[in-house]
Amino acid sequence: MRLAHPVTRVCSLLFLLTLPPVDTRAEHKGKVQILLLGDSTTEGSMPRLMKPDGPHLEAVLEQLLAAEDDLPPCNVINSSLSGEYIRRLLDSGRYNRDAAELPGLDYIFIRYGLNDRARVKHFTREFPRHFHELIDRLRDDHPEALLIPMTVIPFANKEVSSEINALVRQVAEKEKLPIFDIYPRYAEELKKGDNMFNYRRYPLAKVPVKYHTLVDPFVHGTSVLVMANELDPVLGHLPGWYSDRHPNLAGYNIIADETAKHLTGLLRKGTTNSSNPAN
Repeated sequence: MRLAHPVTRVCSLLFLLTLPPVDTRAEHKGKVQILLLGDSTTEGSMPRLMKPDGPHLEAVLEQLLAAEDDLPPCNVINSSLSGEYIRRLLDSGRYNRDAAELPGLDYIFIRYGLNDRARVKHFTREFPRHFHELIDRLRDDHPEALLIPMTVIPFANKEVSSEINALVRQVAEKEKLPIFDIYPRYAEELKKGDNMFNYRRYPLAKVPVKYHTLVDPFVHGTSVLVMANELDPVLGHLPGWYSDRHPNLAGYNIIADETAKHLTGLLRKGTTNSSNPAN
């Protein structure tokens, strides 16, 4: 076995010594483990259908973190599901199947509220209770992970978003957890164009027959699915053409970019569950 040149070994040692004191477990396959828990605005099911090869949220987040030379290798797990809310996550058994036993988690981002508001009776009372219950489960199963509640993106109107996000902040404050507020960045990006960051999903049955040949490449099942604005000049006049507010790939890249910035700060400070002053 040929040994490395002494100069090479010294340079390698100096590089390691200059890395920031990142105090994470990173015990699973030598990578910092990051889990994303959420609903369709985290999962991205339609962009995955339209562009299976992506890259999608978790891959973009990994790439952005890898672009920072001073950060350790990271693995991002996107365990999110369209239509999900906290009560369903817990009661359906999906939490036990997909999240409870994941090894070596360092950071867990939690983003719920949109479906909870639509599905949970007495939302303002029950949603915080469900959130606390989920946090208790995560703390039991992943005691060394830093739990990070997130605000929702501007999916609903401003009033609804404010109501949800106020409850998320209350939960985070009570649990002494650092909140990650994704809402302002996404709202700022929307100033570039209200429909720049959502895909178009429209019932084929509502598209005039004369346009069916045009939309045929975009038909998935009973819907016309368009990632961005290519059909807007022709079909943008149709009532409800812009009604679906789920992020397109550009929208998910906003989330990935802002999440990468947030994580980069935590990693450089060496912030984990055990080092968080709130714990």
